[in-house]
Amino acid sequence: LDKVMISLQYVVWLQRFTPIILLGLLGVIASCKDDDPAPPTTRTYRMGFQNSAPRFDNFDLILQSLELWTQRADAAMITTEVPWDSIYAGKSMIKYVTNNYLGLVNYYRDKKFKLWIYIDPQNGLNRASDANFLVANGKSIAQDDVQKLYRRFVVVMDSLLHPDHLGLALETNLIRAASTPAIYAGVKKVANDAVADVRAIDKNVLLSVSVQADFAWGRLLGSGTYIGIAQDFIDFPFVQELGISSYPYFDFSKPEDIPIDYYSRLVEGNSLPIFISEGGWTSQTFVGPNQKEIVSDATKQKNYMIRQSQLLDQAGAIGLFQLLFTDIDLTSIPSSVDPSIKYYAYLGLVDINFQLKQSLSEWDLIFNRTLTSP
Repeated sequence: LDKVMISLQYVVWLQRFTPIILLGLLGVIASCKDDDPAPPTTRTYRMGFQNSAPRFDNFDLILQSLELWTQRADAAMITTEVPWDSIYAGKSMIKYVTNNYLGLVNYYRDKKFKLWIYIDPQNGLNRASDANFLVANGKSIAQDDVQKLYRRFVVVMDSLLHPDHLGLALETNLIRAASTPAIYAGVKKVANDAVADVRAIDKNVLLSVSVQADFAWGRLLGSGTYIGIAQDFIDFPFVQELGISSYPYFDFSKPEDIPIDYYSRLVEGNSLPIFISEGGWTSQTFVGPNQKEIVSDATKQKNYMIRQSQLLDQAGAIGLFQLLFTDIDLTSIPSSVDPSIKYYAYLGLVDINFQLKQSLSEWDLIFNRTLTSP
């Protein structure tokens, strides 16, 4: 949907023009009005963020971010790796979830938000690897004892937080391509096995995995040849809806170049609801992977928000999530965090000082449409 407001300028005609010419010109103007689509007034998708802040060592910044983004949302996302370090240190999963998530989720519930939770059995910043803690301790999601802990954590998250939507693996097509066969087999097995655990306590939560759209379109390979996600439907047959991850600024030079069926083509032949589980467009130029310069600015980010809404409307999507509402203050990142985090540092709709970006006004225009879905 195009959020650029199109207006017809009033033309002052001199009296010397004959009525016939005037009528002809007015006819042209009228035909232009008919051809120009009216800006959409409704949306099928809920909108929201994962709570983020420029720095997570400052509680005031976390609260400031929460106050700002929840004014322009009707859903919330929690995406997390399993807290392996706490679990292997002997800490209670129940206490961990209660202390870290329950209060926040109750806050979302008070606001009548729908809640999506995604639990990552792998490495969120490095799809070639197991989670950092597992690697450092000689463990892998391919191992049965590790899988049992993942499954237990999923059950605790679901039983305490009662999400409306639950994701059991993230960017599965990218993991399959980038990681070892053993890691992918472990992710595949643990996600499928977790389904029975969840259904034993929760018959209603909607289950999914997410896929990486840019990889599915061949954009991350440089070929641009569409690959699709047929194997993901085979490997994860339990999915009732599909999450989509997309960071197209790594390959597209401008948002307008993204095909209009960028999301909908992924589910052709499968009548699955889709939602954007993570994504965005950087507002700054930086040197990306393989020393490729990613050229962008705040205007391109704004234009991406416009294009994003068009893609979602075309696909009849049910959700749109940005994991980052704020930019990330890279000076605050611990050395233990994968350095690739810098590639995602400027996805926020506000900067590290909470200064509003152009993209936020476009988000607000979309959000202010009437929501037509439950």
